[in-house]
Amino acid sequence: MDDIDPTEGRLHRLRGRLSRSQNAVGRSLLGLLGGGDLDEDSWEEVEDTLLVADLGSAATGEIVATLREQMAVRNVRSESEARALLREVLIDQLTPSFDRSIRALPHGDRPSVLLVVGVNGTGKTTTTGKLARVLVADGRRVVLGAADTFRAAAADQLQTWAERVGADVVRGKEGADPAAVAFDAVSRGIADGVDCVLVDTAGRLHTKTGLMDELGKVKRVIEKKAPVDDVLLVLDATIGQNGLAQARVFAQVVDITGVVLTKLDGTAKGGIVFQVQRELGVPVKLVGLGEGADDLAPFDPAAFVDALLG
Repeated sequence: MDDIDPTEGRLHRLRGRLSRSQNAVGRSLLGLLGGGDLDEDSWEEVEDTLLVADLGSAATGEIVATLREQMAVRNVRSESEARALLREVLIDQLTPSFDRSIRALPHGDRPSVLLVVGVNGTGKTTTTGKLARVLVADGRRVVLGAADTFRAAAADQLQTWAERVGADVVRGKEGADPAAVAFDAVSRGIADGVDCVLVDTAGRLHTKTGLMDELGKVKRVIEKKAPVDDVLLVLDATIGQNGLAQARVFAQVVDITGVVLTKLDGTAKGGIVFQVQRELGVPVKLVGLGEGADDLAPFDPAAFVDALLG
């Protein structure tokens, strides 16, 4: 059994890793804003900097408009004043009021049920394993459901994660019906009186209808046993716009309640966080910041913006 890093303060411990790749954005913005009065060319550069960082045109437009207005109102003249304003505007754009808790507390007579969805290759199964570690570290009893039955490797991978933390895995034969495996996992969770059942689903995007039918069915079948509390969409932060197209497909299939952004340490474009939340109207709840088993951290808008600004 592994020793698991405490979850408290993870984002701060990982901040160095985040800011190394990302504070180029912060530096150029502060350089532009720090002098006060900006001409049109400078405002265009501010806009370009935000767009290049993957914030998307809607968020960029709002941020620039607010900055222009507030720079004048507050008479910003120094880099530290510019930094304070920029920090405030960026945090606000990340909707700090969102509930970012993972709904993994049991309900009296039954466990909570979390569905993990996303395209294969985004780190979905790994994220499920890392999330199990977080929950176990917080004292929860967990059952994992290996409902990605199209890849034998996915179930094996989940089994390995589970063994390392002392969680049980329910799996089917290769090619088994994913909904049946998910149903069995929830049934086992109820029978064993665990706190939380985490179900890893298949993420084949070859046809939208195939994916829709399958995920829709998994959720329907689970709900014969127990409500689904959280549907977490795993997205790879390094794929930018493409990831948003994927996100939309999943959002049409199941009600996504939160996003996990993996590989956030590998992108100079942390702005994808802004776009994803805006596009889906749900919070980024967790971020993956590396290959380590304990590199999954709760997302905190203020800590993230501080890393962005370096």
